[in-house]
Amino acid sequence: MLGLRRRTVIETPRLTLRLPQHSDYRAWATLREGSAAFLTPWEPAWSPDHLTRRAFTGRVAWAARVEGDGSALPLFLIRRADRALIGAITLDHIRRGPAQAGTMGYWIGQPHARNGYMREAIEALSHHAFTRMDLSRIEAACLPENVASRGALESCGFKYEGVAQAYLQIGGRWRNHVLYALLRHDRRGRTDAG
Repeated sequence: MLGLRRRTVIETPRLTLRLPQHSDYRAWATLREGSAAFLTPWEPAWSPDHLTRRAFTGRVAWAARVEGDGSALPLFLIRRADRALIGAITLDHIRRGPAQAGTMGYWIGQPHARNGYMREAIEALSHHAFTRMDLSRIEAACLPENVASRGALESCGFKYEGVAQAYLQIGGRWRNHVLYALLRHDRRGRTDAG
């Protein structure tokens, strides 16, 4: 039918990556609330209504809009074995034209951390971005002390590129972040810098 477009779904051996749906609210709110102490040291401050159904409804509408206009691709990580929501990954700030680039961000619920799920999601979304979206560069940033995030990026081939001063407000103060990038046609080789 005219005007209808198939929504993005990415399958991996253990995960389905797809847009958030209204029916995800309870699982999302429960996972975020239960993982708050685990997540908040690495994320910008949550708004007072962060876990409300109304805020989540806005998130679902935003996800559909930005996927439709090509400016972002926000996906939930659904474990295929039991259909559980375990986290999210977003390719945001997609820039076309001479840049052909985007910025990746992600989170995983505490019960699911350190099981290789995020690495699987990063690799799948990176492949999709390069082969289906024709991007040339994917950027990511994290706090210097976030060893798990740095390890996930590095194990997926992202290379350290430097430090962005006062990159994001985390915990109420401007924090420096280490910058990584993955290139579609990377000739830089491995780097241990950073």
